[in-house]
Amino acid sequence: MEDGTLKDVEPAEVFKYFEKISSIPRGSGNEKGISDYLVSFAKKHGLDVIQDDALNVVIKAPGSKGYENSPGIVIQGHMDMVCEKKPGTEHDFMVDPIELKVVDDMLYASGTTLGADDGIAVAMGLAVLASENISHPPIELVVTTSEETGMNGALALDPKNVSGRTLINIDSEEEGKLLVSCAGGCSARISFPITWKNLDGDFETYVIGIEGLRGGHSGSEIHKGRANSNKLLARLLRNLRPQIDFSLSSIEGGSKQNAIARQAQAVVCVNKKDGSLLKNRVSSLEKIFKDEFKTADPDLKVVLKAAKENAQKVMPVETAENIVNFLYLIPNGVQSMSMDIEGLVESSLNLGIVQTKEDTVEIISSIRSSLGSIKRNIFDIISAAADLTGGKVTGEASYPEWKYNPDSKIREVFIDVYERLFGKKPLVTAIHAGLECALFEEKFNGQLDMISLGPTMFGVHTADEHLSISSTQRTWKYLVEVLKSLK
Repeated sequence: MEDGTLKDVEPAEVFKYFEKISSIPRGSGNEKGISDYLVSFAKKHGLDVIQDDALNVVIKAPGSKGYENSPGIVIQGHMDMVCEKKPGTEHDFMVDPIELKVVDDMLYASGTTLGADDGIAVAMGLAVLASENISHPPIELVVTTSEETGMNGALALDPKNVSGRTLINIDSEEEGKLLVSCAGGCSARISFPITWKNLDGDFETYVIGIEGLRGGHSGSEIHKGRANSNKLLARLLRNLRPQIDFSLSSIEGGSKQNAIARQAQAVVCVNKKDGSLLKNRVSSLEKIFKDEFKTADPDLKVVLKAAKENAQKVMPVETAENIVNFLYLIPNGVQSMSMDIEGLVESSLNLGIVQTKEDTVEIISSIRSSLGSIKRNIFDIISAAADLTGGKVTGEASYPEWKYNPDSKIREVFIDVYERLFGKKPLVTAIHAGLECALFEEKFNGQLDMISLGPTMFGVHTADEHLSISSTQRTWKYLVEVLKSLK
């Protein structure tokens, strides 16, 4: 093993590959390098490999001795990662490697997302294929692209390239949970056209920012009641209007549609005489927000500062009000809870991105639901809000739900092995997030028997993402024992 940060971390055969892939930039849409590395790995180990036009990679390995004629198993994960960094961190995700650090039982990155979602699946898959000591059936390691931005790799995958009909997805984030169903989803993109105007009069330009929020995964953490910076900023701007006549020059918030927005800011112009009133009003609203989110987001801040230079153009008042009203009206967070699985979110929205562009303001909201009809109804609610405020809505990146299979054989194998290894039953449940299993179910006409698992991770999709090393050790042992049981 190469001398590196993880050289003494067990399981060595897994973290060896995790450290390697962490050195290769692999944000969504920038997967050529990691895809080519997977191809080179396969060739180095004498394994058959397919790299398709979407840069998905399928590596095929024969069964080990005594398992040559066993039914094939698919191990599946995605190669891309969410790219988030802490304020002040200098990191170019297009070219810089992830800098790893070990803190007690946890593996972190230095100021950025770690990429354990879903680099750990890739590392485990490669470790299985490289091993000469693990007993296993014929294996196809399927590693997809752009999962984090719409599951485009899974959508493009040709079913003819995969022959196995039992799939183990390693893209879950809590040890001891076996996922057997997931939500479907889609994105609503809303556009507001802008006809800019010059601002006359004696005015000052200010930047209002929402900062310090925890954010998080918009599926697995949407039920935690955390603040969404885009929603708070819209509420703030709407509450300013009755007392202060301001003009809006730009509004920005969030960076990923599937991450709860942590930061947002608006550039506003006010008459010089209203500067003190603006400061007082913003301060009052900050106190209200901090009180409401003192538990869920204790570090919330509303920052007001004078802009370095005055804005050169602003939106017409009616356009600005329409945008703010839409952001205020659009639902966000949990919309309904499942009546079948206790504690499971059934449907939700995440107001993920707000961007001011050359001649539009664009907004993206991510919809999730375990029922297709509710997903469509939520989209219609967004459309109705846009109709009232002059916005145009388009749907994109739609993916289906993964339905529970009452006759799953792989589920029973995983339950039996877990009980044998750990002396207790695993939790068999569903998740309010999209998994590629749903697309595979649709693509393979319901003929795949699937399950999803993974080691415990924290802060996924945030710059505080970290992975439990001991949980990775146990999950690896579990996976190896399951493969051994599938003779």
